[in-house]
Amino acid sequence: MSRVVLVTGGNRGIGLACAQMLRDAGHKVAITYRSDPPSPAEGFLCVQCDVTDNDQVEAAFRKIEEELGEVEILVSNAGMTADKLAIRLTDEDFLSVLNANLIGGFRVAKRAVTKMMRARFGRIIFIGSIVGTIGQPGQANYAASKAGLVGMARTFAKEFASRNVTVNVVAPGPVATEMFAAVDDDMRNAITDAVPLGRLAEPSEVAAAVTFLASDAAGFITGAVLPVDGGLGMGG
Repeated sequence: MSRVVLVTGGNRGIGLACAQMLRDAGHKVAITYRSDPPSPAEGFLCVQCDVTDNDQVEAAFRKIEEELGEVEILVSNAGMTADKLAIRLTDEDFLSVLNANLIGGFRVAKRAVTKMMRARFGRIIFIGSIVGTIGQPGQANYAASKAGLVGMARTFAKEFASRNVTVNVVAPGPVATEMFAAVDDDMRNAITDAVPLGRLAEPSEVAAAVTFLASDAAGFITGAVLPVDGGLGMGG
């Protein structure tokens, strides 16, 4: 069955891979982007939106509802990093990452779920990170934001279950994206070497997990954290 899908931060990396796979599965897919839309953008409704701004989130949903219909599947992927060792992190460094990654996820999920509950169907999938479980030097703010997603998602899963809305988290390990490529060589090599499978994930491998959780076949899975990490976290 074709559903209306929203992928936030869907213009590159994991978000774009998710949007492409869900589109290829026959869904009607909208993506949000903060500055640059994807190129090419065939098959997507592209909507500019900063998830840290409530007014922009509301405007994005209204546009999607007018052009595609009510969002039935939400992939909350938009986020950011501001990496520094903890002793050098400012309040702004910490709060800006929480606002984008955790509170931004809350904003879009809260806006989507009202319509999902009324329709008695919904899938909410947050893109977390194995860093939220195992930690990573220089990423106290990012780790906190991703750990917070788990508690929030599991609370939502309990609150929305009676309306047939499932809420899950996909927790990638290191993925071959532009963001990871920007990490310095020594750190990138050390992280890759720590993965038991000895390589990075491809964005499409994360997208495959998301696409499954979005499917009707995953209707009895909620409150789960699905690692796609090559064994790095070993289910921790």
